[in-house]
Parts: sequence; structure tokens; C-alpha cells
Amino acid sequence: MKIPEILKKADWYQKWGESGDIRPYVYVRPDNKIQNPGSLHRLDWFPMAPICKNPLDTAELNFAEQIYDIEGRAFGPANMAMPRWVFYDCAIIPGFVAGFAMKTEKLPPALKKVLRSDLYCDWTPLSLFIIIPTMAEGQWVAHNLCAVNSLLPSEDRFYGLGFLSKAFGLWYANVESCLGMTQWGSPALKLHTHYGNLEVVTAYTPVHSHAKTITYRVAVNTAAWEKFFTREQDSEFQKQYAPTSLIIDPKSEQSMKDLHARIQKGEGPFYLSATEIGEKNLMDALTIYQPQRVS
Repeated sequence: MKIPEILKKADWYQKWGESGDIRPYVYVRPDNKIQNPGSLHRLDWFPMAPICKNPLDTAELNFAEQIYDIEGRAFGPANMAMPRWVFYDCAIIPGFVAGFAMKTEKLPPALKKVLRSDLYCDWTPLSLFIIIPTMAEGQWVAHNLCAVNSLLPSEDRFYGLGFLSKAFGLWYANVESCLGMTQWGSPALKLHTHYGNLEVVTAYTPVHSHAKTITYRVAVNTAAWEKFFTREQDSEFQKQYAPTSLIIDPKSEQSMKDLHARIQKGEGPFYLSATEIGEKNLMDALTIYQPQRVS
């Protein structure tokens, strides 16, 4: 199967995707299977059929254990590892998990060193993206995203693995609108801005374990996804949105509270620029944008 030219920077996907040694997977209970997957967004990035795993089948338990292992080691240091009951109650029952997996027999030495692989399992997960539907029609929550890259030295990482894992899940589930949460100053913010224009839903979130959390919403736009790999500036964003005098400073909790107060007063919507986030350091202040006024 031929992988699109735009993904050539993800050399692992070109190499192992075309050979079939790496494929997307969907870890979903039968009642939650997506009807007509990949039919909403026109995209040719995922030509191979995904591996389907049933979390209610005890024979697939080891696959789940490997997902747990990647997630726990990625988020454990921040005290945000996901309890097993949360994974089952809040992810598996209402939603599903997507990602990429590699044939266990083809795992290179670098992956064997860091992964909890099992030679009795045909496939070993390399990433996970948990996505959950909400009561709002067409709107889903991106609950969790991580990949084996966080466990590997830089020279052995799979470029774009996390980005492509989320992209596959959004495409596969025909997601129109995606909500997500991350912390100000987190490198995850650089990734999440590439799926569509990012609206700030909450700038300060004390109901969360980490009050300095941003809740964001994107209208999924696959036309913008190529910019993750090309690093082109988002000229369309500049045409549609204008900078305000407002900023968010990841070092200033007060700036988060001030913006959130404006959101609560209905002064939004407010947006962040993917180009600006990509060009700045994680702890730099960010400009807040609003839609251009039509004269």
C-alpha cells in the first residue's frame, strides 16, 4: 500500500506502513464500532485497514496491559497516570482507543528495550489516543494521547507518531468538533493546534486537578494537517482572526484568570495561533485572537 508523499518526514510510516508491519489499531467494544469510518473527511493518509481489538475479550488483555504501560510511564511523573477503572469506565465503555501498533516480531532493539512486549501477541501498541463522544452532536473529547516517543532517546523516536495517532482517531470516527484539555506551557499545546483553529473554552480551570489547564475546542479541518509536516505559516488563520491586546502568560496564573473572566462574560470567542505557538518557547506569552469583524 502506498503512503502519501506528504508523510515522507515520518520515515517510519513510509518504511513499515507500506510493508504492513505497522498499522493503525482500534481498541473498541463491539457496540461502539464507528459506522462508515473515515467517510466525513477527505484524506488518503491511512490506506491500510486497522487492526481491531475488543477490550471485552479477555484474550486481548495483554494488549490493554501494554497500553497501560505506555500511558502510566508517560503521565506518571506528572502524577496524572490513568487508573484502570477510569480507562474502563470513562474510555472503553463510552468511547474507544486508537493508535498505531507494530508486528511484535518486527520490533527493533530500541523498542524492545522500553516496551512491555509479549511474543505471544501478534501486535504491540506504540501509541494511544482515547476519544469519547459527548452529548453535543458531532462533538468528541480527546481524553488522552501519548506515544512511545516519550520513552525513547531522540535518535530512535518515531517522528509524528503522536500527531498521526490523533489524526487517525479523528478521521476514523468522523469527528466534526473536538474538545481537549492540556496545561499551559505543555509541549502538547504545540501539537493540538494543528488539527483546526483552536478556541479557548477555559483559560483557567480550578475544577481540574491542575487549575492552570486550558480547555480547547477545534472544528476539525484536515486541510490544515499538512502544516504539521511542512511547518508552513497558517495564512488562512491570519485572514480570519485578528490579534487582540490580550495575552496568556504560562508563568502568570492571573493572566489565565483574567482571560477566563472575559470568556465567562461572553466576550469571546478567543483563539490561539498555531504559527505563533510553533515559533515561541513553551513558557513565552501568547497573543489572544478573535474573529475578524466583517465591515
